[in-house]
Amino acid sequence: MKTYKIAVLGGDGIGPEVVEGAINIMEHVASKNNFSFEFNHYLAGGCAIDEKNDPMPQETIDGCKASDAVLLGAVGGEKWDTLPGKMRPESGLLRIRAELGLFANLRPAQLFKELADACPLKSELTEGGLDILVIRELTGGIYFGEKDRNETSGYDTLKYSDYEIRRIAKVAFETAMKRNKNVVSVDKANVLESSRVWREYVAEVAKEYPEVTQTNMYVDNAAMQLVRYPNQFDVIVTGNMFGDILSDEAAMITGSIGMLPSASLAEGKFGLYEPVHGSAPDIAGQGIANPIATIMSVAMMFRYSLDLPKQADEIESAVAKAVAQGARTKDIAVEGEKVLSTKEMTQCIIDNLEA
Repeated sequence: MKTYKIAVLGGDGIGPEVVEGAINIMEHVASKNNFSFEFNHYLAGGCAIDEKNDPMPQETIDGCKASDAVLLGAVGGEKWDTLPGKMRPESGLLRIRAELGLFANLRPAQLFKELADACPLKSELTEGGLDILVIRELTGGIYFGEKDRNETSGYDTLKYSDYEIRRIAKVAFETAMKRNKNVVSVDKANVLESSRVWREYVAEVAKEYPEVTQTNMYVDNAAMQLVRYPNQFDVIVTGNMFGDILSDEAAMITGSIGMLPSASLAEGKFGLYEPVHGSAPDIAGQGIANPIATIMSVAMMFRYSLDLPKQADEIESAVAKAVAQGARTKDIAVEGEKVLSTKEMTQCIIDNLEA
């Protein structure tokens, strides 16, 4: 029996609660198949600051490197917002992305038809559903560029190399070949030199994929088009900062950020998987957080890192069935609907897996 080693970073706020639900799903799937999991828990984020004075301790990074994949809940909260930049929980995320070589962030934005009323857009704009994949370069750009400040000013450097651009573009085109063969590359080439370089090398990679339609779009226009006509998009590929912003926008037009997963991939099969939502400290400990985004992140883990596509499909189908059955946590419920707890929603999905 094969055993997969999973590094678990529960993090802060609702992170440990939604991770617990995801682990329950993983254990159930493993019990029905010929494999098992070894879960090793490590500190990350605010809880690591409190205990180790470090948002991403070295033992956490070492544990992740020794694993087949990483499952992350969420980090951060108001408690740590006044700390210096390098000590904040979010700086730990930047560090682990660099240390693990997690250069490609995949964030799907799908609209469940049963939740169409939760979409803030007019129904005719999302007719037929919504299925967008934002692929964000994760270890370069302005977040990792040289930065400094003095008493009156500060600066951050935005820089991309041909290697970084080609690498993320290849992920986008390979992914598009398995979808609708359409890639929109988002930049700000009318203003930024780094974006002109980005556009040139994306175009070079595009020549290797003649079946894929590739177009360019300025980031301000892309932000507008996402709310004007989102169905025009299939795969969006863009840099670190633009991807950070656009993927959140794409998530919110699906109705709830609590439904959406993400994968951060290194070269090869290694990846870190986490929900798109944050730590939501205002509801932490109440048992009402939506576990679906984390459970769907596990499905991505099964598909991209563990070579278990059949089980990934089964998890996604079980989630879709639960939503179709009317299973709702507080964030996706409308007035009059029964609201499930985190554990109840997880059990509903497990019941569908069993069925």
